[in-house]
Amino acid sequence: MRDTRESRLLLVLLVAIAFALITVDIRGGERSPLAPARQAAAAAFGPVESGIATVVDPVGNAVGAVRDSGERHNRISVLERENAALKAKLGSTDRNRNRAAELDKMLKTAGTGQYGIKGAQVIAIGAAQGFSWTVTIDAGSQDGIARDMTVLNGDGLVGRVTTVGRSTATVLLANDPDFTVGTRMEKTNEIGFATGQGGDSLRVQLLNGKAEVKKGDRLVTFGSSADKPFVPGVPVGRVVKVDPSNGDLTRSLQVRPFVGFSQLDIVGVVVQPPREDPRDTVLPQKPAKPKPTPTVTVTATPTASASPRS
Repeated sequence: MRDTRESRLLLVLLVAIAFALITVDIRGGERSPLAPARQAAAAAFGPVESGIATVVDPVGNAVGAVRDSGERHNRISVLERENAALKAKLGSTDRNRNRAAELDKMLKTAGTGQYGIKGAQVIAIGAAQGFSWTVTIDAGSQDGIARDMTVLNGDGLVGRVTTVGRSTATVLLANDPDFTVGTRMEKTNEIGFATGQGGDSLRVQLLNGKAEVKKGDRLVTFGSSADKPFVPGVPVGRVVKVDPSNGDLTRSLQVRPFVGFSQLDIVGVVVQPPREDPRDTVLPQKPAKPKPTPTVTVTATPTASASPRS
């Protein structure tokens, strides 16, 4: 197309239409009229992203083993054996060692919480749905993935599934400003709601404005009705700042997530919730404070002088 007045007007018109569609999609949220188009795009482009991401990847076989494992009760022991075999086959590269460690950590987290998971890899990251914090994973409806499923990794809550194609799915990350999850404080059980702030930050509003909270306190997911979109007990983050209450009905906290959203690689989609709420058991054990070494003080006893003989 030659650079003419008509071509420039056409370009401006197409850009204006694109921004209009993005605005409609963002304001519509999950009920956006463009949702069917996003699903169609996921079905069309998902296999391409998946194919590019899985070229000569030894860890991909392990994630596939997680995805295709059998019943939940036998899953953990099977995966542990397969993971051990995988690590024996992996090379000595730092990348493979790190990814094997990620997989092992995620399996332990799922086992502790009794979450039935489908493993997946992050194959794309970006604003495929506007200006949201999202990633694309290489598991979709053919793997049992459905919308509004919890996504985690070995560190804690990653996000929730929003759009599902046949072989891929889109995950809205927990740090997205449109992301909200119910939370519960460790030990005190104070309930609140966490909202993404972008980057590595969450804002939590506790329902009890007089709740006693201090820096370093930890939170887990409270869980949703019918366990969708969130199962209970998944680690969320650690309190880094407590705002003054000022007599408000709620209490605001600044929380740093356990998950590093800029370093996502291997994740697990919870396809079967736990039978019972794991409460705080999935949180890592805090290191024990070193006990002071007892000091022993030795006091010399004076020797009695011998009396002279007469």
